[in-house]
Amino acid sequence: MAELITTLGPKSASELGMILPHEHVFVDLRTWDQPGYAQAQADDVIRLMAPELEKTRNAGVTAIVECSAVGVGRRADIEKAVSDATSFPLVIPTGVYREPWVPDWVHAASEAELAEWMLRELQDEIEQSGVQAGWIKLSAGDDGITACETKILRAAVTAAKEANAVIGSHTIRGRVVRDQLDIIESMGHSPECFIWIHTQAEPDFNLHLEMGKRGAWLEYDAIGNLDVATDEHYLELIQRVLDADLGEKLLLSHDRGWYDPAQPGGGIPKPFTYLSDTFLPQLSTAGMDEETIRKLTHSNPYRAFAR
Repeated sequence: MAELITTLGPKSASELGMILPHEHVFVDLRTWDQPGYAQAQADDVIRLMAPELEKTRNAGVTAIVECSAVGVGRRADIEKAVSDATSFPLVIPTGVYREPWVPDWVHAASEAELAEWMLRELQDEIEQSGVQAGWIKLSAGDDGITACETKILRAAVTAAKEANAVIGSHTIRGRVVRDQLDIIESMGHSPECFIWIHTQAEPDFNLHLEMGKRGAWLEYDAIGNLDVATDEHYLELIQRVLDADLGEKLLLSHDRGWYDPAQPGGGIPKPFTYLSDTFLPQLSTAGMDEETIRKLTHSNPYRAFAR
């Protein structure tokens, strides 16, 4: 039986409702060699983020997929503390972000060593935190996937096949996603294991369709960031995906949060509630039926991440 691997243990579909597939509770976007990188006290993170998770729960969300990988401040121990304090399940990744955030030890490691590391975190725990990784998060540069990023992706494919885990990649350009899917297929795996994170950032909608038809998940995950795109823009994108019969491959989220140790007091978080409170009612007003909305917000993210 498929289960979602969370900080509060495995969860079945019957235990969950709405899931946000791309958010952050803790993230540090500085490079790993900066003073104070990823350093914070768990109590301080709980103080800032626990009220946000409570608002999220009240908005009908039952789990959040945390997207901070190695390279952008992953702290599974802190995530676990926040989750325990709030009884709110988080899904934590293994994997590595793109260059120049890739730490030296990843540059030095072989593909096989990286695959072994990811698989260990997927099957056991992350850094003695008591947290089992639920998925694999990585990234690729806008100008093309580098040799190191290719090594990370190939290692991720090996681990994903063994653990039946999904791979999500922060990739802005669709042509780079095409290269990533080619690598996945060349290793005998399916694009169905792949989530194109930030699909909405690619202006060529034909590339959305191309990757969706190959089997990849399409993730529109800046909803509510009105300085990036309007709600009307997302409503149009979603309808075009549905019209192309790719609704089974669509994920919706905010890419919000978060406690940032580079900011005084962790900064000012943005709530994880815009989708529930503001955007989904617009989908209803636009004529989308409840079954479709439930698929996009409940069953799709569960199917994408459950193992």
